[in-house]
Amino acid sequence: MRTKLDSYHQPVTGRNVLGFAFPTIVMTVFNTFYTMVDGLFVSNMIGTDALSAINLTAPAIGLITAVSGMLATGGSAVVMRKMGEGREQEARQDFTLLILANVAVGAVMMALGYALMDPLLRAMGLSENVFAYCHAYLSDYLIFTIPILLMYNFSLYLIAADRSKLSLICTVAGGVTNIVLDYVFIGLFDMGIRGAAIATGLGYSITAVVGCLVFRRKQELLHFKKPVLRGRVLFQASTNGVSELATSLVSGITTLLFNLAMLRYIGEDGVAAITIIMYVLMFVSALFIGYSYGVAPMISYYHGEQNHEKLKKLIAFSVKFIVGTSALCALLSVLATTPLVGIFARQGTPVYELAVTGNRLCSIALLFVGLNAFSSSMFTALSNGVVSAVLAFSRSFLFTVACIQLLPVLMGGVIGVWLATPAAELLGTIMAVTLLLRYRKKYGY
Repeated sequence: MRTKLDSYHQPVTGRNVLGFAFPTIVMTVFNTFYTMVDGLFVSNMIGTDALSAINLTAPAIGLITAVSGMLATGGSAVVMRKMGEGREQEARQDFTLLILANVAVGAVMMALGYALMDPLLRAMGLSENVFAYCHAYLSDYLIFTIPILLMYNFSLYLIAADRSKLSLICTVAGGVTNIVLDYVFIGLFDMGIRGAAIATGLGYSITAVVGCLVFRRKQELLHFKKPVLRGRVLFQASTNGVSELATSLVSGITTLLFNLAMLRYIGEDGVAAITIIMYVLMFVSALFIGYSYGVAPMISYYHGEQNHEKLKKLIAFSVKFIVGTSALCALLSVLATTPLVGIFARQGTPVYELAVTGNRLCSIALLFVGLNAFSSSMFTALSNGVVSAVLAFSRSFLFTVACIQLLPVLMGGVIGVWLATPAAELLGTIMAVTLLLRYRKKYGY
């Protein structure tokens, strides 16, 4: 039985920490990569209107996964803290309860998605062509709601159960499946944007199926056990993971606001351009998100174990690693702007010119996004969902909305839209550093 938790008992060195987090980093980056490939197939084989549609449906998809993300990240912290405290059987019962809760959430969100899809899309005032793409993509994507929510959960729980390599294999297999099916469904079967949605759903489903099989085995560190309904567990998971809920919700809202701003100042070409920028930013940001998710179970375990020495070393190394990598990624993003944008849009087109300018300006945000992502994840892992939520909500909503509304007015249009994300991330970093320093003594890091 996998109960030794060898990875958690190793010395905290840069090599060991990166070794623990590496599968999660690769998994998250690869996840983002095949999201980009989705966009690549859609933009080149269907058109930029279809690419705009994927971005316009992103807020709805973010809403669907928001509650699941909250229970997954918050629940992982609760489960691994109990493991650190030696309450293993109780942790397994809670794990099973949280998975069942996610299935119920998935069923409800899928029903709501179908009921509200058309009224919400109509309210955006889209052209008939873009509306049709949005409707087709979302209709088929919603079929896979429950497998997709299970994928998010099992990815995190496989990492927490010291099976991060298996989680990585599942992600790579899902990504390859998505890429191959994109070509088959869009290129060979001429299924259009529906093919992209079905390919994505089937790719995501691989982790869901593997997770169900793996966690049935009693020799695993975490495995399904007859659940006990503890309202306190659901409450703790919800409060611990509320920052992830806030991040998903406000990400959808801010994506909508960015889209509306682009529609106002540029038109649907602007939506296509900002979609390309989001792909580039997501790809680099995935490195930091993957690292943060990768070390979160270690933080939770050391916190439950009250091992302040290891906790201090882990967080100190993490901050140094993220700051150094952030600077390098920002520089590379600026230097690689032209070839990156050229993958999605033809040189000389309005979409291409807009995206090149936008990426160079938005790359400034990469100096700050890493520390912001880690800070929020760290407080979730420490079971301080309130501080984590304040960080996530302020950075992703308050600061972003304020910048989207003010900067275009102050700077005369689209340049202000491009600078809204860097400005919001800078303000988020100031708040994150302040809270990191404030809580050092309380948590012993």
